[in-house]
Amino acid sequence: MPERKRRFRTGPGTLVAAAFIGPGTVTACTLAGANFGFALIWALVFATISTVILQDMSARLGAGARLGLGEALLKSAPGSLGTAIAAGLILAALAIGNAAYESGNIVGGVLGIEAIAGEGARRALILTIALVAGAILLIGRYKPIERILVALVLLMSGAFLLAAILTRPDPLNLLSGLWPIIPENGLLTTIALIGTTIVPYNLFLHAAAARQRWNDDPASVTEARREAAVSIALGGVVSILILSAAAASLFARGIEVSSARDMALTIEPAFGPAARYLIGAGLLGAGLTSAVTAPMATAYALNELLPPKTTASQTRRFRIISISIVAIGAAIALSGVKAVSLILIAQAANGILLPVIAVFLLYVMNRRSLLGKMANGPMANFAGVIVVLIAALLGARGVLRAIETGLATL
Repeated sequence: MPERKRRFRTGPGTLVAAAFIGPGTVTACTLAGANFGFALIWALVFATISTVILQDMSARLGAGARLGLGEALLKSAPGSLGTAIAAGLILAALAIGNAAYESGNIVGGVLGIEAIAGEGARRALILTIALVAGAILLIGRYKPIERILVALVLLMSGAFLLAAILTRPDPLNLLSGLWPIIPENGLLTTIALIGTTIVPYNLFLHAAAARQRWNDDPASVTEARREAAVSIALGGVVSILILSAAAASLFARGIEVSSARDMALTIEPAFGPAARYLIGAGLLGAGLTSAVTAPMATAYALNELLPPKTTASQTRRFRIISISIVAIGAAIALSGVKAVSLILIAQAANGILLPVIAVFLLYVMNRRSLLGKMANGPMANFAGVIVVLIAALLGARGVLRAIETGLATL
């Protein structure tokens, strides 16, 4: 009898979608729709395709070669100096960068609660979001955490889908946004849309999670790659729904907002309280899922650097590292540092690290002696190089913009 086709199962690709649809993405999509209508949908399509290309490499690395990206970097580094540089890159990309991102994730979840219930005791809400994220991470095992994140992603996706339906975007206007143009004063928004979708730490998260989730037989590797492509594509659809809801509800009426919470409050008179609750729930889900996945990525990658490799020691370190990232993020959020400053730090870190880590990923994926048949072929290399070049150009522009803005605020 012919072998039955495997049903689709969620996995690490869903975690990647949960990670990149964070408060930064929700805010960027909201501002893009409010300020430029549907004109920048193409940027989200490009960013989603680019993310699929890079994350497919991570899926093959983890599921097929049974390696995390951090471990593969160390194995590929030439000599002790190369190993030290690789370890430093991992620490910079994750331990430092994700602590800054984590504060924004926690605050984003708080903004979602405030959109639903109104402003209140923000410090207490910050601690509540941090405690919830910490409680999930204390589980310490991949499968239960994945199930929780899948449920949160479904909640978030459903909320934004219903919000888009309520605002009734014009399908023809939506399709017109597929033509690649950058409207006047829209360059930085374009960079933001792409930069918040292609996230460096997701490359570490995906490889480490894929190694735990999938077997290394050919069927499982194929399933891992398909799951990654489908999940990330659906994540891109959610981003497009957010932009479309903002374009239909705000751009057409000339309403200016500065965040997704503002959109939730502004559109209530026209579309009813359900719109406010849906966008607030979506923003809360985006903040909470990212508040879990950023520490996860850090814990997985740093675990790959530290001996011993026993299951008990890795579980213990996973809990310690991930909870530490949550605690640092909560402390930054409680310190009263302006959100603008946190965004500038995140922009600069992402702009510098994304092309560098993508280059290292390409280098690792061409080590046939290490990866065997999971190594890149010519088409994967071509697509990866194009993504890296564009990421480098956008990263450089984002860093320059962050520096310019920082100097202007002095």
